[in-house]
Amino acid sequence: MDDDFEWQPPSEAEMKIIQARRERSDKISKLMGDYMLKGYKMLGICCPECSTILLQDKHGVNYCVACMELDTDTDKDDPVLSQAAARSQIREGTALDEVDTEGLSFLTRLSDTSLGASAALPERTSHDATTTLTSASNASKSNQYNLNLNFTDSLDALSAKILWATNELQKSNSVEYSIQLCQLIKSSADAIQSIKTII
Repeated sequence: MDDDFEWQPPSEAEMKIIQARRERSDKISKLMGDYMLKGYKMLGICCPECSTILLQDKHGVNYCVACMELDTDTDKDDPVLSQAAARSQIREGTALDEVDTEGLSFLTRLSDTSLGASAALPERTSHDATTTLTSASNASKSNQYNLNLNFTDSLDALSAKILWATNELQKSNSVEYSIQLCQLIKSSADAIQSIKTII
């Protein structure tokens, strides 16, 4: 088996980023649930800025919970929201710990795999890793196009589930059924966000 694709547990810096993303996703889901209980509708479209599913108030105004309530001007420096900031923090963490000196970080390897990079990656410096990511991205545009086509059906199915669950939630008088519908909406929204990070 090729050493470059052998699984390694995420480093401490990567775990912090993963945990922060999970917490952010939970906050967004909680806020969306609160707004839906206030009468907002969940739409089948996502915010063009942050890919969070949009809500719509009773007056037909679209509302993005993440952009309006969570995100700030310093987001470009936040490793949860910015891939560049995440890579920088991981590089700093691995340089301090002197860990994982022979390759790309866990998140970068994951990105390479999702982009369809199939060639083995030799030992690199951080500058070489950036160059490799750029060339792998350019070389695999046709693979990424096919990947996008494969995920389109999944996104459509998830969006349809969200719309169905939203309509059911508006009709429901049962607290238990409403909770189950909210969980379905949250899970579907999380799945859409995960797919969008891969694409």
